[in-house]
Amino acid sequence: MKNLILPIGALALYSSAFAQQLPERPNVLLIYADDIGYGDLSCNGTSAVRTPNVERLASEGIRFTNAHCAAATSTPSRYALLTGEYAWRRKGTGIAAGNAAMIITPERYTIADMFKDAGYQTGVVGKWHLGLGNETGKQDWNGVVKPNPADIGFDYSYIMAATADRTPCIFMENGKGVGLDPDDPVYVSYTKNFPGEPTGKDNPELLRMLPSHGHDQSIVNGISRIGYMKGGKSALWKDEDIADSITAHAIRFIEKSQQSKEPFFLYLATNDIHVPRVPHKRFAGKSGLGPRGDALLSFDWTVGQVMETLKKLNLDDNTIVILSSDNGAVIDDGYQDQAVELLGNHKATGVYRGGKYSSYEGGTRVPCIIRWKGQITPGVSDYLVSQVDWFASFASMCGVNLPEGSAPDSENHLNSWMDAKQEGRSWTVEHNVQNNLSITDGVWKYIPAADGPAVNKQTNTELGNNPAEDQLYDLTSDPGEHFNVAKENPEMVQKMRTELLRIINSGLHYKSLKESKKDE
Repeated sequence: MKNLILPIGALALYSSAFAQQLPERPNVLLIYADDIGYGDLSCNGTSAVRTPNVERLASEGIRFTNAHCAAATSTPSRYALLTGEYAWRRKGTGIAAGNAAMIITPERYTIADMFKDAGYQTGVVGKWHLGLGNETGKQDWNGVVKPNPADIGFDYSYIMAATADRTPCIFMENGKGVGLDPDDPVYVSYTKNFPGEPTGKDNPELLRMLPSHGHDQSIVNGISRIGYMKGGKSALWKDEDIADSITAHAIRFIEKSQQSKEPFFLYLATNDIHVPRVPHKRFAGKSGLGPRGDALLSFDWTVGQVMETLKKLNLDDNTIVILSSDNGAVIDDGYQDQAVELLGNHKATGVYRGGKYSSYEGGTRVPCIIRWKGQITPGVSDYLVSQVDWFASFASMCGVNLPEGSAPDSENHLNSWMDAKQEGRSWTVEHNVQNNLSITDGVWKYIPAADGPAVNKQTNTELGNNPAEDQLYDLTSDPGEHFNVAKENPEMVQKMRTELLRIINSGLHYKSLKESKKDE
């Protein structure tokens, strides 16, 4: 059966609250931050750093206090967002190396494919971290690397090949390295160094920022990375200019979209807070919290720039803007940048325990705002919502009938995204760096007994792993998950264990779009 696309005003699944006098198809701008914790933004109550552009966005839309990414680390969160499938259902969806093969293969139907089917122009700008090419370590970085985002629904891409602390340290535009000199090709390895190339481990005198753990291989821009690379000097990014480059290309995509009568979907994945943190001189030293705090100011600036662009182009009223983060906060994630020493009283995860990598709420409870001027009544929602549901919810809004088997874990909760008074999910499953699962209904949180270290000693993050006992927390009275009440509530433990097992065992086997078309 072919995908069915309905006019937006005819959507049976669309809330009656929005069904009357709908505007033309809205643009969708998804601003996806990296490593920003629930407590990092001033709209969520921190007084340690001001993020006024995000504050303004929150005041004009719905601010969600119980929103979750799908995993406590970057790659699986992004995988789930784009595919509508929990990453723990698929092997090979953990934190990707810089030379990883493309994790989302071309036959997968993605959220970008869905927007294209609905007649949108689609683009991705910024951090990718989902692999490129057919085979790990076999990419020709000096040609057009395929598959790339174009093969999973994105008309345009300007991306970091992986992430800021991993080689190759170049931008890729539509699958091709930006600024590469054919006479100085780039080579990448994650197994051994190239002869004569300095590393952070052997040549610390060449560094302007020392690693605290790992991150001691090839040196780019005076900073050592994970992985080795050689050549490509003309294409290497300067860390202090990354935010400006991402922002400029996002704005350019929005401006070019106006040459067409079609709306746009832009996945804008910022990098700022992820290590290595080297904010532009406009922000360096301005937060009082060191480079990590300065990077928060840089992120806020990016939000302000794209919002100003929407206003300038008269797109402000007809653009849905979503802002969230890929996982919770981490302070020392590999470099001696004084983030710990200058943290002061700032609580990057708010009241929540753990952080990036963790099963505790600090790992996946993230900032989240959605704004659609004139269509969404500003407010605060305390209901449980998950990023994995953006896929099915926007498919409902756009009137796209998804191919059988696609987005298997994504639920249509369009009403709860558009109205702070509407209830959200019944359950969501969370996923830590050891691939241990937990589940919450927004009130209770259950973490099954599971192997793994209790603490990531390098980052000083409590991971939530405990092989000896189940954990149960009442998030209403104990949001910081300090008091394990599993023994006092055996019925609730059994209920949540049963529900977690049901969800694990209910995973649908993905049926690709290509397979679906065989049945047409």
